[in-house]
Amino acid sequence: MSVSNEVPPWLREQLVRFEQLQQNLQAIVMQKQQVDLESSEVERALVELKKAADTDAVYKSAGNILVRAKKEDLLKELEERKELANTRSTVLAKQETRVRENIKDLQAKIEDALKGKAPAAPQSS
Repeated sequence: MSVSNEVPPWLREQLVRFEQLQQNLQAIVMQKQQVDLESSEVERALVELKKAADTDAVYKSAGNILVRAKKEDLLKELEERKELANTRSTVLAKQETRVRENIKDLQAKIEDALKGKAPAAPQSS
């Protein structure tokens, strides 16, 4: 008894989509890690800046040089960066959840298809 090793075209498409979703998930996770790292760095800078006296000289990086700045301006700038990073992290977390759910659903469909439980080829959307 021989079993055909051919994978139906619609199943191949699902496998390709599955791989694309996994790559998308990996990219989202990497972006989220970068945003979370940036948020941590900003938080550390805020902690240190808040320790400085109002009369202390403070500087910010501008390319390859440091430029003297006002403490209150730097605090405002860092708070805005922190808020933006938190928003981006939230958006990425939602994307990550959605992609993980899509992967889980697609994986179940593929597993069913491989077990022979697949319905007739799905219609294109």
